Amino acid sequence: MKKRRQTRFVTKKGHCNVRHGNVKDRLRYFADLFTSIVDLKWRYNVAIFVATYTFTWLVFAFLWWFVSFLRGDFDKMNSDEVCVIGIDSFMSAFLFSIETQVTIGYGTRAITDVCPEAIILLIVQSIFGSIVDAFMVGCMFVKISQPNKRAETLMFSEKSVISLRDGKMCLMFRVGDLRNSHIVEAQIRAKLIKSRQTQEGEFMALDQTDLDVGYTTGADRLFLVTPLIICHVIDEKSPFWNMSQSDLKEEEFEIVVILEGMVEATGMTCQARSSYVEDEVMWGQRFMPVLMLEKGFYDVNYSNFHDHFEVDTPDISAKEQQLMKQLPQEGGKENSCEQLVRTRPMIVQSSRSLKLVPREPTVLETSNSFLSASNSSQRVDRLSDNWEEKNEDSALVSQNQNNNNLPHYVQTSPTNGRTSTQTKLGISRHRAYDKSPTKESLLSNSNEPLSSRRKPQMNIPNGVFHDYVIDDLEF
Repeated sequence: MKKRRQTRFVTKKGHCNVRHGNVKDRLRYFADLFTSIVDLKWRYNVAIFVATYTFTWLVFAFLWWFVSFLRGDFDKMNSDEVCVIGIDSFMSAFLFSIETQVTIGYGTRAITDVCPEAIILLIVQSIFGSIVDAFMVGCMFVKISQPNKRAETLMFSEKSVISLRDGKMCLMFRVGDLRNSHIVEAQIRAKLIKSRQTQEGEFMALDQTDLDVGYTTGADRLFLVTPLIICHVIDEKSPFWNMSQSDLKEEEFEIVVILEGMVEATGMTCQARSSYVEDEVMWGQRFMPVLMLEKGFYDVNYSNFHDHFEVDTPDISAKEQQLMKQLPQEGGKENSCEQLVRTRPMIVQSSRSLKLVPREPTVLETSNSFLSASNSSQRVDRLSDNWEEKNEDSALVSQNQNNNNLPHYVQTSPTNGRTSTQTKLGISRHRAYDKSPTKESLLSNSNEPLSSRRKPQMNIPNGVFHDYVIDDLEF
């Protein structure tokens, strides 16, 4: 049975699915009346705009009619004795109010200088009309130029994906801008919305956790000219560290992504939002490429913007993958030095040329492994004068008798008695110094031919290195 999906916190179009109820002190909204009007829907803004102007015209029309009525202008036949020429009814007073406030001035109705109260009323209506114009025109201008409309041309991918990138598990989604005018100082953020319970038993509904999408490296600041794939590396600090593919199907969460920046044309701050629930996070997927190089320009194919394809991805969590990678390394630390030496095949490089030499090992034995070095007699300062004519100074390290038969080669310098070893990953040196009383028994006659020399054995008690030193060992 499919689990019931919780209600989205943020819709795909960026609207927050939240309603504020039981607000007792609603007068707070009138403290910021300008913002309250701008936040209203368009039909309410138009209704307020028309109602405001109509109401002010009617109020001042009544005042003009009342001044004319008190002065008795309706009964006077001489126009030089009235306050306002052309007002003989309330309708004519209403027309004069409109002409005065919007400064039309048809010329048939005009104020005279015989009525001081009419002059004061004219000044008041002119000032008040300017204030109403500034407020209402400002509201309409801000409403029209709201930057959230710019967010309509900012795109987010319909799905987010989880796959490997540079050997690390990553949560990725794609953003793009359809306009040629760019978003300046664009910055991306992501939050995980998930309810949880604290150790003390407190239930935290819709707890918000930041997801690092490049804040530490500066990758969260975008140059959004072409569509970009935003990457969240799943590491120890990530809330997805312990989440596997099977756990993803059982969890309930929502990832809210927020893109902010300034509109290049207006300089106003714009914010675009979207979200991904757990069913929209695709494990083992990767986005299709959308950028192609044409003749002299780069072409963005937005038909592939939301497309993704399947790639090989482990179905275990990122934590389990790291533990599996660490197991061979930790096991290598517990092994002996000889096991470290024999894990990689080696080559011999003499002082003059690179050459593989025949196997003729000597053994440095530990409790369960043998580290051999040829020509033990060459580990002291006394050296043979009849060394091989080519002076290739080559020797050989044999591997553990119970291990695989990978070749191990070393070189011995005839000048200082050191045995050098070169592996595929680098060159390392090891020295074996015999400080035991039986050193003379381990040294063979340097005048004997190399093939006839007896391979000396150095027996070490179990678990003891017996003052034999192996240094500068690198792989």
